[in-house]
Parts: sequence; structure tokens; C-alpha cells
Amino acid sequence: MSMTPQQRRESLRRGVYVLPNLVTTGSLFAGFYGIVASMNDRFDVAAWFILISAVFDALDGKVARLTGTTSHFGVEYDSLSDLVAFGVAPAVLMYSWALQPFGKLGWLAAFLYLVCGALRLARFNVQVETVESKHFVGLPIPAAASMVAACVLLFYHLGGSGTIRMASVLVLIYGLAGLMVSNVAYYSFKDPELLKRRPFGILVLAIFLIIVIVAQPEVMFFLIFITYTLFSPVQALLRYVRLYRQKKAAASV
Repeated sequence: MSMTPQQRRESLRRGVYVLPNLVTTGSLFAGFYGIVASMNDRFDVAAWFILISAVFDALDGKVARLTGTTSHFGVEYDSLSDLVAFGVAPAVLMYSWALQPFGKLGWLAAFLYLVCGALRLARFNVQVETVESKHFVGLPIPAAASMVAACVLLFYHLGGSGTIRMASVLVLIYGLAGLMVSNVAYYSFKDPELLKRRPFGILVLAIFLIIVIVAQPEVMFFLIFITYTLFSPVQALLRYVRLYRQKKAAASV
């Protein structure tokens, strides 16, 4: 049940919860420093700070729920922080790193990413109480920003330095923008079943995955985020093709 304007003013007058909002501030700071690093041509540093911001973003909501300190102020602050850290910071990074040589197509791609990220956040805010919590509608903006950061880190890991000019990066940005405002269902990892007892082999697999990530973080981050980004659209496409074939077969009988 949403609060009235008077209730919101009274709630703010009584104070705000410090701990979760400090975590959100940490996410905002990391995103802002990512912008500063991009402006100074330190693209790998900018990418790492975007990923650090994503970690803080994953923690602030959990901290608020575990401590019982969720608030309307915290939700709004988190959304504004996300727009800076996962909208503006990746857009500036990609424009400075790869899109600037493409002229108008380049800065339009960066702006499209930003505006689609803003639309994605706005849609999430209005649907948060009506959409199933196990899934997101459209690619979450932190995942899109992490995909951008993972591409930059992989480039540096493979021996690259400075800027890059590849049409594939342009396609990536347009693709991420489209996926954020799409109706594709992405798994949210908020399923309570994840915290229940699991077979011992799952624990061994998780430990092995952590070791591999620590050994080759740039490669593994790229593989993880590209898999998450593409898995749901591919699954939706295969489902559509299957339903189309079933309808076609039924019509031919």
C-alpha cells in the first residue's frame, strides 16, 4: 500500500535509515568515480568501479530487508544512484572508449543506452508491486552496465590498451539498450528456494566457480554476464519458434 504525500513527509521528518543509504552512497560514489576515470582515459579502472558499484547495489536492498530498514526514501535514492552508476557511467565509458570515432552514431548509441536505462528503472519502480519477484521484465540496468564493464576488462586482459574502434561495440550498446526496455523475462535470483538446503555437489561446484573467477576474473566476468544477457532472449526465441511450429502443424491438420 503506497503512502500519501503527508505520510511521506512525516516519515522523512522522523529521519532516514543510515546503514542501507550509506551502502547506496557507496554505489553512487563508485559510479561517479567510474565517470572520472573514463574522462581521464583510465578505462579499465572505470570498468572495475562500475562492477564495484554493482556489488554495493546488490547489497543495499539486502541490508535494508535484513535490518528491517526499508523505506520509500531508500527506494528513490537507490533508483537515482542506479541511473548515475549504471546509466551515465557506462554511457560515458563506452563513448570515451569506443563510440567517439563513430560520430553521431556513437553518441546517439551512448544516449540511447542512457535513456533506455532510465526507462527501465522507471518501469521497474511502477511495476515492483505487480510483477513476480522471481523475474525482471527486461534486462536489469546493473547487468547491462556490468556487461559493458566486462567487455572493457576483457579487452585489456587480452593485451589491448587505450581506445578501440569496432562496430561490434556499437551493436552491443544498441542491443543492451533494446533488451533493457524489452519484455523478456530475466531471472532475478530473489527466489527464496535458493537459500534452502542443496546437494553437497552444488557447494563443491560453487567453490570451484569462485576459484576460477579469482584465477581469471576478466574472462569469467565476461562469460557470466554474456551468458546472463543472452540466455533469456535465446530461450524466449526458441519458445516462440516452438509455439509457431505447433500452430503451423495444428493449422495443417
